[in-house]
Amino acid sequence: MAKKSKKSSPLKSLLSLLGAVTLLLSVRWLLFEPYVIPSGSMMPTLLIHDHILVNKYEFGIRLPFSKTWLTKPTIPKRGDIVVFRSVESDTFFLIKRVIGLPVDEISYDEKGQLFINGKPIPRHLMKDPNHWMNDDFYRASAVDVESNLNDLKFYDESLGSKDVRTILRNQDYRTEQAPLKIPPDHLFLMGDNRDNSRDSRFWGLLPTKNLLGRAMFVWLSCTQTFESAPFLCNPLTVRWKRFFHSIQ
Repeated sequence: MAKKSKKSSPLKSLLSLLGAVTLLLSVRWLLFEPYVIPSGSMMPTLLIHDHILVNKYEFGIRLPFSKTWLTKPTIPKRGDIVVFRSVESDTFFLIKRVIGLPVDEISYDEKGQLFINGKPIPRHLMKDPNHWMNDDFYRASAVDVESNLNDLKFYDESLGSKDVRTILRNQDYRTEQAPLKIPPDHLFLMGDNRDNSRDSRFWGLLPTKNLLGRAMFVWLSCTQTFESAPFLCNPLTVRWKRFFHSIQ
């Protein structure tokens, strides 16, 4: 009996390992997946080197490594921050905020004013750059946004049911977005760092089949990573107050 147990142990170990790997891959495929923010296009909401967790089942379930939905996809809400496959390259993932939904008409003027269905989105200029966040939002510093705060304009913007923080640069040139009608199964997306975001104003509308999931919260964040491993945070530069920071 003892010999039989010893002979079967390697097989049991292999099956346990395969089971653990299968469970991990299933969780990443069906439920949640981590991503790291590489750029400042979503500042001040998301900062460079934010490690976030993305809800992958909220919009539906798809076949692994494909755009084929196994369930009917649910359209995101206006204001949701979503991760998606780039329309320019299937192997490149992006993160932006949902601005326009199917049948909406979107436009954007040279002053940085956003219009949805012909109506300007309410926004409020936050005059003091040192106090532009309340307790529900992380107080980003000049180091976090990689700029002198006095060179930026911070806005409190009402987008659907969400209270959104956006950035405009002082005296920056902006390209107008002529009124654009959004067809079914497409979305119009923008970065919160409006003057430093390559989004639907440049590459066009996003097909809903490209959606991967909704950003939920920041579980780790730092100002610097290791040069030899850019996906790992330098523990000396961790932004401790961003641990499990909810993404608005």
